[in-house]
Amino acid sequence: MKTFVNRFLGKTLILLAAMCCVFISCKTGKGGKGLLPNISGKAGEVLVVAERPMWDDVLKSCVQGYLCADCPWLPFKEPLYDLATVTPSNFSHMFQIHRNIIVFNVNSAVTEPGVVYKYDKWAQPQIVVTINANSAEEARDLFDENSKTIIEAIEQKERDRIIVNTHTYQERKVAVAVEEFLGARMEFPSGYSVKKVDNNFMWISYETVKVQQGFFIYSYPADGTESQMSLDALVARRNKVLKEEVPGMVEGSYMTTGTFMPPTISYAKYKGRTFAQLRGLWEVEGDFMGGPFVSHSFYSPDGLNVVTIEAYVYAPSKNKRHYLRQVEALLYGFQWLEIEEPETQDQE
Repeated sequence: MKTFVNRFLGKTLILLAAMCCVFISCKTGKGGKGLLPNISGKAGEVLVVAERPMWDDVLKSCVQGYLCADCPWLPFKEPLYDLATVTPSNFSHMFQIHRNIIVFNVNSAVTEPGVVYKYDKWAQPQIVVTINANSAEEARDLFDENSKTIIEAIEQKERDRIIVNTHTYQERKVAVAVEEFLGARMEFPSGYSVKKVDNNFMWISYETVKVQQGFFIYSYPADGTESQMSLDALVARRNKVLKEEVPGMVEGSYMTTGTFMPPTISYAKYKGRTFAQLRGLWEVEGDFMGGPFVSHSFYSPDGLNVVTIEAYVYAPSKNKRHYLRQVEALLYGFQWLEIEEPETQDQE
């Protein structure tokens, strides 16, 4: 009898230990982190944590000057981000799970003034930017000096969320079509479809009664000159391709690049891929249609071709910032199939 009891207790202890292990593993995420709640807040929203007098008297004009500046390349004015504020004493759990947080930690006891970036601190997928300073003026100056990096970090986190969500709810048929067309991986959310494939041109779109979001993918031979990646050359090629491939609703009309606000070019690097980025407004020659676009142009792995992937939005009765941010994020998901992309997500 005693042996039976010992065996029973032994098995019970083993079972309890196993249950504890399962419980602990369920409460632990990657890297030993506890399981975090999902983020709150709307896309494009930033929560600022600061003392009220300090915010009103010193920080407000500087922070709003950057984060609430006009979002570039939209037909009408829209702020880059929507801001919400809360004081440290009211910064409860309800606010701590916000998607984008900037905390002004201002205290004379701060020993290392500077800007600290943390990800998934209280929720996921989250970014928390903390400005540590001895005074309000020092905090303002630190934000001013690091504003570009802060904005880029928040912007990339917004893109990452869209990319992850797209991967979860992707339209697999479109991804397969892109693989067959270009030998590259690019994912699109449910609802997108291939509208046209012609020679070296592909048109992918999502269309509702009030909103159209779309992509053009096209390639052409590289000529070996640096000028091929210049603003004038890329715009000229864009206009040529779209005139041939993207007709408007009126007979004889076609999409082209708007000239009222000339497009701009910048050069960036992301996951090891260097590209020329165009931003501007598109319009339809011979019709009254238009909207924002952004494109990435880069060389194929063998260097023989220039590839352009472009995202555009048409939403005549709506604000366009969120729609443009959605499609632009998908450009950053592009990946050549035969090339292993590096882990880093550097942007220059």
